[in-house]
Formats: sequence, C-alpha cells, structure tokens
Amino acid sequence: MTTERIDRTSVGLRSERGPILLAVMLSVGLVAIDATILATAVPSVVDDLGGFTQFPWLFSIYLLAQAVSVPIYGKLADQRGRKPMMLLGVGLFILGSVLCGFAWSMPALIAFRLVQGLGAGAIQPIGMTIVGDIYTVAERAKVQGYIASVWGISSFVGPTLGGVFSDYISWRWIFFVNIPLGAAAAWVLVRRFEEKVATKTSHQIDYAGGILLAVGGSLLLLGLLEGGVMWNWDSSASIVILAAAIVLLTTFVLVERRAAEPILPLWVLGQRVLNSANSAALLIGLLMIGLSTYVPLYAQSVLGTSALVAGFALAAMTLGWPIAASFAGRIYLRVGFRTTMLMGAVIVVLGSGLLLTVGAHSSVLHLAAACFVIGIGLGFSASPSVVAAQSSVDWQTRGVVTGANMFSRSVGSAVGVAVFGAVANGVVAVRLGGDHEDLEKLPSDVLAPAIHDVYYGAAIAAVLLVIAVVFMPNRVVERPLQNA
Repeated sequence: MTTERIDRTSVGLRSERGPILLAVMLSVGLVAIDATILATAVPSVVDDLGGFTQFPWLFSIYLLAQAVSVPIYGKLADQRGRKPMMLLGVGLFILGSVLCGFAWSMPALIAFRLVQGLGAGAIQPIGMTIVGDIYTVAERAKVQGYIASVWGISSFVGPTLGGVFSDYISWRWIFFVNIPLGAAAAWVLVRRFEEKVATKTSHQIDYAGGILLAVGGSLLLLGLLEGGVMWNWDSSASIVILAAAIVLLTTFVLVERRAAEPILPLWVLGQRVLNSANSAALLIGLLMIGLSTYVPLYAQSVLGTSALVAGFALAAMTLGWPIAASFAGRIYLRVGFRTTMLMGAVIVVLGSGLLLTVGAHSSVLHLAAACFVIGIGLGFSASPSVVAAQSSVDWQTRGVVTGANMFSRSVGSAVGVAVFGAVANGVVAVRLGGDHEDLEKLPSDVLAPAIHDVYYGAAIAAVLLVIAVVFMPNRVVERPLQNA
C-alpha cells in the first residue's frame, strides 16, 4: 500500500477530478437525505393520504428494492461501465421522486417508493466504485472526508427540511427537492466523467442469476423485515416465504457456479479481504438498524423527550461517523487497515457498554454520548473496509465487490430488524403475557427493560465486529485505477 503524500488541492473539488467528485457527492446526497427526511413527514403524509397501517411499507419497500438491486447494478457497472449505470440510478431516483410527489394514495406512494429504491440501489455502490476508480488508496484518505461530509450534513438537513416542508409548505416537497440535486449530478456526470470500459465483443448477461437473486433476496429480506410484525414467526406465511427464499438462493448459488459471467461470482466469498469486509458490513448494518429504531423510541417513551430531541440523540451517531471517517484515511495509511478497523470496533464496544449504562433516569445527553461514541467507532470501521475491498481487485470486478459489500450491509439491517424485534417482543411477552406490535404504547417500566435487552444484543454484535475485523489483512496490494 502506498505511503505517498497527497496534496488536498490535487484531489479536492477544485482539482481536475473535482467535478466528478462533486457529482458523486450530489448523487449520494440524494440517498443520504432521503434516509432521514421522510421520517419526520410521516404524520403529514398519513393525514393527507390515510393508510396509517400501511406507512411502514414506505420504508420496507424502499429497502427491499435497494438491497436486491445493488449486486445486479454492480455487475452491470463492470460490464457496461459506471457512467450509464449511475445515470440510470439517478434517473430512476428522480422519476420515483416526481411520482411520489404526485402520489394520490398510500398504495401509490408505496409503489413509487419502490422506483426510488431501485434508483438508490445504483447510486450509492456505483458512486463509491467511481471514487475507487479515479483515486488511489492514498488519495481516498483525503477524499473520504468529502464523502463523509455528505452524510454528516444530511443527518441535520434531512430532518429539518422534512419538518419545514411538512409544517409550512407540503410534504410533497420532500420528494420534489430531489429533482434539482439529481439533475445537477447527472449534468456533471454527462459533461465531465469519461471512462475506459474494457472492450469485449459481447457480454453474456446472467438473466437467471439476476432473477433468482432478486426474487430470493426479496423474499429473504421480506421475511426478516415483516416476521413478527405482519405475521407471526411460526405462521404459514412466514414459513413459506423464508423456505422459498432458501430454495431460490440455493438455486442461485448452483446457477452462478456454471454461469459464464455470473451476477455475483462465487470467488467473492473465498477471499480473506472480502469476507472480512462483508462480515463487518453485515454487523454494521445490524448495529445501525438497532440504534436507529430503538434509540429514538427509548428517548421518547422512557426518557420523556420530544420527537425532535429524540431525533437529535440519534443524529449524534450520524455526526460521529463522518468525523471519524474523515480521519480514518490518514490512520490506515500509517498503521494499516486491520489496525484502524480494530480500533474502530473496540470503540464501538466501548460505546455499546456506555449505552448499557443508560437508565430510565438518565439524561438524553447520556444517550446521545453513547450514540456519538458508537458513531465514531463505526466511522473508523466501515470506511477502511470498503477501501480495502475495492483496492484488492481490478477495475473489471470492482463494481461487483462494492455491490456485495453494500448488499451485506442491507442484509445486516434486515437481520437486525428481525433479531432486535424478537428480543424486544420476547421481554414484553414475559412481562405482559403476549407480543405487542405497537411498542410506543407500552408503559415505560415495560418498554425500558425490553429496549435495554436490545442494547445487550447490540453489544454482542459489537464484539462480533471485533472478531470480523481481526481477519482483515493489515496491508492490501493495490490494483491499477483503470482498466486501460
């Protein structure tokens, strides 16, 4: 791994590659803002369109579409190039945003969120792949600060815009605001981004693998997300969905072994760097969903804060993450990937321990401090793992590798929903004699121990993260930036 010194002016927004970096930042900003802006507008959406019992699908369908499309976009980006796939993703996201803004009912809005999710499935992984294509490992140590700033800014801009639009204009503008951002990103990509795609007479598109992965992955995520919520875990619906997912994904593996150009090459599962990076991504996704779901609920229902204050308690994590990510590059250049990630994982363990000390009489600042420490740890763990994975392969497979990493994080989030939901409902069942889907309406003396056990689960996941990053090599042989 190179130790060359990089001048920020050679990789910043004013450099020759600056417009491409700006386009990636704008594109990623679409996904980052969307992650927080809709949550604050849900009451207004429900008041206007109705469908209170259906609104959770606004988030589930988006996650499903994004997660299952990521590996497919990654493979197509390796075959067709990053630029057309990125433009397709931005185009779908804008189209979905426009349709959402004009939605006339909750089912229509849910359907249009699926279109948005399909666009998001391309934007984030291909954006990170483009960064891996045009910057060396040493340069990405500087560039990471720019990308991380997008998430940091979005963590505050998203909820603020969502509240302003809902209270003073219309909730529909939380979708329309995506149009100028997406249009600017697409314009810069078209004008300034040139790439050299490997010339090959023809590619064999793995249609069978793509369909099996999309359907099987969707059923798996659906079963994990809605099990114990829409239906009981031991119900026929849950058993059929999860069994079908297992059969389809098993068939997918068999098909990939014989495919000429598989959607997800099985060698991805056989490399030490990629296994460690993907395992870490899965656990990071699990930790993130646990915090984003239960920290605001604990702050409101146990500590008695407002929804706004609860949101800012969680925002402490999304603030700590980009701060750490912006420094992580300098550290892994000096001490290596494994050492940097291990430091981050240990910080996550410490933050999880601090979270366990939060009680019914704690201040919200105590809760926010724990989230901030965990965010710092995740920032030091997540960013180096993606850089290490990308740097270990060449241009022709970088999209697949990045897509697999993002898919692992999505699977981790779905697993987290299932595991943490089961933990919380298990405690409630013991105390009240039955499961309760609407945790918000439980008394604080029942809810507090239920969520506290979720925090124990998060602490276990943090320890597993330490184990996962131990297997990451400290140094990775960097492959060429471009394929030509």
